[in-house]
Amino acid sequence: MSESNDMSDDPEFAGFLQLIRAGNAQAAEDLVRRYESIIRREVRLKLHDPSLHRVLDSVDICQSVMASFFVRAAAGQYDLNHPLQLLRLLITMAKNKVAMAARKQRAQRRDNRRMGAMGVEEIDPAGGVGTPSRVVAAKEMLDLVRGQLGDEERRLADLRSQGHEWADIVAQMGGTADGRRMQLTRALDKAMKKLGLEDEQP
Repeated sequence: MSESNDMSDDPEFAGFLQLIRAGNAQAAEDLVRRYESIIRREVRLKLHDPSLHRVLDSVDICQSVMASFFVRAAAGQYDLNHPLQLLRLLITMAKNKVAMAARKQRAQRRDNRRMGAMGVEEIDPAGGVGTPSRVVAAKEMLDLVRGQLGDEERRLADLRSQGHEWADIVAQMGGTADGRRMQLTRALDKAMKKLGLEDEQP
C-alpha cells in the first residue's frame, strides 16, 4: 500500500470522516480517489474462478463497496479512529461481495454462457453504482435509506451525522452505547436489504 493511497499521515482524518458522515460530496470523491486502486487490486486477487471474471469487474465491485460504505457511514454506523481501520473495512466489504457472488453462482448453477451475458447488477443490486461520479449520487441512496428508518433510528442517524459520539447520544436518549449502536446497525441492514441495495454487510 503506497502512501499516496492511504491517509495514515493525514492529521485531518477525523475531519474527513466527519465530512463523510455529513454526506459531503467532495469527501466521497476523495474516498474513491484514495482507495479505489487498493480495493480493485484486492478484488482481483479474490476472483479466482474464471466464470466470476466474466460477470464481475473490479471497478463494479469497488464502486459498490464505496457506495455502501458512504451510505452506512453517513448514517452514522461506523466508528473509525485510524485510516488503517477504514482500509481494512473497505477490503472486508469487497471480499464479502466477491464471496457473495460466488455463493450465488454455486447455488443457482448458472452455466458460463448465461453468466457471461449478465451484468453485475443482476448479481449485486448495489453493483450498478458505476463511475466515481455516481458515488456522489449515493446521497440519493442515503435519502432512500433514511426514509425507511423509524423515528428513533432516524434521530440516531441525525445525531451521528452531527458529530455526536455514542456516549452523548445515550445521555440524550437513554439506553447503552452498544445497544444504540446495534439498534442503528440493524435498522440500516433492514433498510438496505428492503431497498435491494445490498444483500449483506461486513
